[in-house]
Amino acid sequence: MNASFNISSYASIRGGKVTLNGQHLYEGSYTEFSEFIKAAYKALGGKYPKFFKMDNLSKLAFLTAEVLLKNENLNLEADNKIAIVLSNRASSLDTDRAHQASIQDKDNYYPSPAVFVYTLPNICIGEISIKYKLYSENSFFIFDRINADHLFTSASNLLETGKADQVLCGWVDFDSDSYEAFLYLVSEKEGKPHTNQQILKLYNT
Repeated sequence: MNASFNISSYASIRGGKVTLNGQHLYEGSYTEFSEFIKAAYKALGGKYPKFFKMDNLSKLAFLTAEVLLKNENLNLEADNKIAIVLSNRASSLDTDRAHQASIQDKDNYYPSPAVFVYTLPNICIGEISIKYKLYSENSFFIFDRINADHLFTSASNLLETGKADQVLCGWVDFDSDSYEAFLYLVSEKEGKPHTNQQILKLYNT
């Protein structure tokens, strides 16, 4: 492990709450995820019209990343060498169900391209990358639960080999209104030590 790598910031969205570095930014009492995520995005000053056309997984990942990256004051006119390594349990299952339902409706058969485009979990990475001009490495992995060992190794390798200056890592899972997102940034900036134990500690905070 390179001791100079640290977790400079982290954010989460779960249980109707949006947090950054352990501080609550927004809390809503909505029962439906779609209502909660839209209200949270507006309350946090989101100004990206395409957000409202995204599927639920992408909205969840995008807003969590937005909370983190806005805090970094990135130069959006320049290419930012930030890699992305995400993971979850349900892949794009929620959107896959919506796409399958449109295929099975024999009386109104017309698969929506707007739904189909999100039938891969890594599309949420693309949405983040477009907004923030991130052209470094990216990958999306499926695990039963958050895999700190894998996230740690992936981020460390990307930084040690110079493929990225920072790595946006974490867990973004959505399935039938059950949702959870935890993202963090790893770099040489000051912060909490980048270790497997620290990843799990922040995730469980």
